[in-house]
Amino acid sequence: MRLSLLLLPLVLLLSACQTAQLERDFDPNRDFAAYRSWSWLEPAVQYKPDDPRINSDLTGQRIRAAVSEQLDQRGLRPAASGSSSDLKVQVWLIVDNRQQQVSTQFGGSWGDPWRGGFWGGPSYVETRTLDYQVGTLQIDLLDGKDGKLVWRGSAEQILRNRQPSPAERETAIRATVAKVLSQYPPH
Repeated sequence: MRLSLLLLPLVLLLSACQTAQLERDFDPNRDFAAYRSWSWLEPAVQYKPDDPRINSDLTGQRIRAAVSEQLDQRGLRPAASGSSSDLKVQVWLIVDNRQQQVSTQFGGSWGDPWRGGFWGGPSYVETRTLDYQVGTLQIDLLDGKDGKLVWRGSAEQILRNRQPSPAERETAIRATVAKVLSQYPPH
């Protein structure tokens, strides 16, 4: 029983240390060098689920600022007001509830089968269910002329239970957006 109490925090700690898993997809038939300007496809930031704990104007502002900064670093400029853009940008913030079962075996046999066999008592297995949340930040770039998706990047990460400070949230959003857009343009 003591061992299971020691293993549970270890599993949670390892889960919390997990780095973001990056994914990307793109249309290989597109000339990404031709894209020079961008604008937001409204609503610029979509939330799933549409929960007020997730859907926040402050979070939306942080995401918009981080995406704008990263697109600028990649040579894409905001389209002039009233003109069409080469790319339309939309961001999704998705939070999924997930579960994982962890089993630990206790008791059983001890010994060396080559030197006299085993000895010991009964064994049992204890299974616990861990509930956790996974957050995904997905950035979609759509062609400004035909509206088709040309590039998609996302980062998925286990969320911590502790609510970070506003400065920590901004830092985390900037870092995640930078990781996702580090894959743009495709090579």
